[in-house]
Amino acid sequence: MVASGRGISMVHTMVFRSELQPMTPERFLGIDSSSSSRRKDLVFIVNPQGANGRTGREWRKLVPYLKSRLGKDCNICESLTSGPCHAIDITREAIREGADAVIAVGGDGTLHEVVNGFFWAGKPVASQMNESTRSTALGLIPLGTGSDFARTFGWKNDPCEAVERVARGLRSKIDVGVISGESCENHYFINIADIHLSAKAGFHAARYKRFGKLCYVIGALQGFMGHQNKDMRIKFNEGEWVTCPKVTAICAGNAKYFGGGMKITPNADPFTGNLEVVILQDFKWYDFVLKLHKLYNGTHLSVKNVSTRRVLSIEVEDISGKGGIYIQSDGEHLGFLPKKISVLPAAIEMIF
Repeated sequence: MVASGRGISMVHTMVFRSELQPMTPERFLGIDSSSSSRRKDLVFIVNPQGANGRTGREWRKLVPYLKSRLGKDCNICESLTSGPCHAIDITREAIREGADAVIAVGGDGTLHEVVNGFFWAGKPVASQMNESTRSTALGLIPLGTGSDFARTFGWKNDPCEAVERVARGLRSKIDVGVISGESCENHYFINIADIHLSAKAGFHAARYKRFGKLCYVIGALQGFMGHQNKDMRIKFNEGEWVTCPKVTAICAGNAKYFGGGMKITPNADPFTGNLEVVILQDFKWYDFVLKLHKLYNGTHLSVKNVSTRRVLSIEVEDISGKGGIYIQSDGEHLGFLPKKISVLPAAIEMIF
């Protein structure tokens, strides 16, 4: 990608240089960039293998409409990911090149990588630029298996509707969660971070994405196999450590939904500067069967052994010290406890 006075100029072969992945060709989608007025530079990051290949097929069908709707005022750059973490590298390069917006095309996994691409070495990429650049916004065209983050705003898997949001270009700053641990490497999330049973189920579900939404059922069944509720130590907002017995799952929500539509943190709001933490304790397999409808419609907070609170940060440790307690964010496995989860208020500008 080449910087010019008009923003990102069009060349015959477009490449984003990636430190972790091989260079992958990208291309502007036949848009004339000769206008004397500055056109917006939009980078669409597409996971063509998302949702069993449906994301790639839907994207190809969307391109003509995208060009007709946005081509008059925008330079449109398409970038297809070639594997895990590629979207992170593409996003960082786009921000450094001064893109007006980076739009994730796919599900929560692609969005998760793009969000992580807004940061580098514990700081926003934009804050590390040597010279002043325009703010890069985050956009989303939800075309994934779950697309749970989109549900918080009532967005459907309707690509044309999503293009209209991009065309309007309304922006608002949104909170982002950050997870830190013993490795000292920060990991960012925009939807929900969760610990223990739900994270273990998510780990297994990721292996069955080829079955569509059925993967969440398979993951849950495998997660229950050999599951034991665990005593944990928790610290809220840098306070004192407290013991939380028989923990089944802990969810820290920046938004409301996970697991293919389960409204697990129903009061979470990514504009409030805090996270909603929901803790499930001493749940048995039959509790999930009997109360599953409440978990999906968000009415479970009044159920016995469910507690909730708003926090700026939460630290969690396994009292037994044996390890092996899973943690994930936005459906991506991040290893095991101990971890600290915090909120970064108004960290990213997002297109609404």
